Parts: sequence; C-alpha cells; structure tokens
Amino acid sequence: MTSPRAVLTLTSPEATCALASQLATRLSPGDVLLLSGGIGAGKTHFARCLIHALQDPPEDVPSPTFTLVQVYDTAAGELWHADLYRLSDPDQCEELGLADAFETAICLVEWPDRLEDLAPADALSLSFDAGAAEDSRALTLDWSDPRWDAIVTELTA
Repeated sequence: MTSPRAVLTLTSPEATCALASQLATRLSPGDVLLLSGGIGAGKTHFARCLIHALQDPPEDVPSPTFTLVQVYDTAAGELWHADLYRLSDPDQCEELGLADAFETAICLVEWPDRLEDLAPADALSLSFDAGAAEDSRALTLDWSDPRWDAIVTELTA
C-alpha cells in the first residue's frame, strides 16, 4: 500500500508563506513536519512563515543552521525548529532531545534524512524543489497517518 501524496505548485515566496500560515493553524503538540529539499529550496522560508503565523507578535526567526535547534513558545504550544544539516550521526538527534520533542511539541525538521530511523512514522513530509518559473516551488507532501488526510485536503482545495 502506498502512502497518500499531494503535489502543489507554489508560484511565489508569498504563496509558500500563505500555505505555511494555513498549515500552522491546524498544528498541535506532537505534530512533526519533515522539510526536505536542497539548499535554497525554501525549507527555512516555509518554517519561518509557519512560526510567524503562530506568534503574536511575530518575533525574529533565525535559521537554526548553527544552533541546530531553536525553541519558540507559541499560542499552539512549544515549537521546535531543527536544522540537522551539520549532523553526521542520528545519535546526535537523540542528544538534542528531539525524540522527546516529537511527542510534546510541534516540530519542524529540516534535513530529516539525518534522523534515519528516528523519524516519526506519523510525520507529514514536505519536499521542496525549484519550480518551472522563477521563484516558484514544487511541493510534494507525503504521509501515512490518517490524521493528515483532512488537513492536506483543506490545504490543496
């Protein structure tokens, strides 16, 4: 059985931000988003827009490339934004406390391939690629947990 999949074209950085804001309102602690794609594909832009949508007022959201994890208090609960690009071993993910955060916080994980088998099976995977037009992105969403069915349907309507 194959997992459900949706493919979207995001025509601009503003469209990417709008989708992130829509998704933000549907998230709660225990939700994990796995953001993949090459450097410059739009992962951090998406994450920043999603975090801003949950903050009142929005605060500075730096890329966690060097800090590895940034934690935010939001109206929806604690949110962890992790950038695993610099990690070389999944054990380092355990040391960061990500396994616990997957259960208690909203988690956005860039470079989720670094998690290997630590990636939660019920996560929503978002894969960003350059689109055909300048500044556009092709976004593929994959999931196995039925919880995401209605959410993705609403986002793609």
